[in-house]
Amino acid sequence: MVAEKVLPMHAPMNMFPVDAGELMVGGMPLTQLAARVGRTPFYAYDRALLERRVGELRAALPPAIKLHYAMKANPMPALVCHMAGLVDGIDVASGGELKVALDAGTDPHEVSFAGPGKSCGELRQAVAAGILINIESFREIDELAALSQELGLPARVAVRVNPDFELKSSGMKMGGGPKQFGIDAEQVPQALAEIGRHGSSRLAFEGFHLFAGSQNLKAASIVEAQCKSYELALRLAAHAPTPVRFLNLGGGFGIPYFPGEQRLDLAPIGANLAALVQRAGVELPAAELVIELGRYLVGEAGIYVTRVVDRKLSRGQLFLVVDGGLHHHLSASGNFGQVIRKNYPVTIGNHMVAPEMEIATVVGPLCTPLDLLADRMELARAEPGDLVVIFQSGAYGASASPQAFLGHPAVVEVLV
Repeated sequence: MVAEKVLPMHAPMNMFPVDAGELMVGGMPLTQLAARVGRTPFYAYDRALLERRVGELRAALPPAIKLHYAMKANPMPALVCHMAGLVDGIDVASGGELKVALDAGTDPHEVSFAGPGKSCGELRQAVAAGILINIESFREIDELAALSQELGLPARVAVRVNPDFELKSSGMKMGGGPKQFGIDAEQVPQALAEIGRHGSSRLAFEGFHLFAGSQNLKAASIVEAQCKSYELALRLAAHAPTPVRFLNLGGGFGIPYFPGEQRLDLAPIGANLAALVQRAGVELPAAELVIELGRYLVGEAGIYVTRVVDRKLSRGQLFLVVDGGLHHHLSASGNFGQVIRKNYPVTIGNHMVAPEMEIATVVGPLCTPLDLLADRMELARAEPGDLVVIFQSGAYGASASPQAFLGHPAVVEVLV
């Protein structure tokens, strides 16, 4: 074979143990799990790893901070049911997600709903369910007041604020500058006046929601954003019709995917939140402080497993053709937000200890060159039937991928 340039390896992955040369998932060898699932490709999410991550957060953060799961990261019903028993609340982004959260047994008082284009039907669902609605436009204020009158129920509301700052070093900026999310900070006093005009029997104001960005691995940036968010909420509270009882400081906690990336240091974030809790006890005494996390809670607890169906050489380059691809895992293909494509962590899950390594490119079955899961990575030698594993796949996987593309079967998801 012609010598290939090896692309940089991924960040080190050590969440899943290895036994007898095979990846273990949920205490089960990967080949046994694949047999239990019945077919490939599939996603597998490990309950113990979900519990460990929540436990690590609880230990690092002050007890007064409430922890919400942003289920847009992974809305698999069984996983949401499991998470509902671990966290304090669920944040949803659609009427469909709201149904899953309520079916999971989540207390409606601890469910919040964010999204820039909530339909009238979704707002009606939310009012009827008694959940907290994060208002993102002046249209929503008037519509919620009308729905409250129609249903004879007060609408629980918070104002989602588009801050006048960004979360530095975030993978995806969701605040600062012109944004479709929330109400611009300078317009929030007017929005609060409108909410107050309708009266608490129609619009029961509870607080603020701020979310500046996501996928951040720099604790200092997260600390800065949380401090700025708190200060902004404190200033806006002076215009609120009633005392602030809910303050969602957002999330933004990232996980490592690529070369050189390290896991987020929680210690300075926890120390800063402890200081904010202490301040809030004096300055916003009625308020509960909330952080909202999705990817950070579930991303590292999931893998995507796909089987090699063919092994072929093309002009000196080795291709492993597998039965899964971008239609199931758009993020790993590099087509979900990456500007320059980088490899997710990939391994041959049934050959974790291998005497022979090779440079291989892993591609899916789709008739497009975009169907690329690993580009010239050093992997254990693999043959048809072997199992390729993509780590860091617990978030923005199945539900963020175009599963109907080219008519291939939908992916299976299991919680083990």
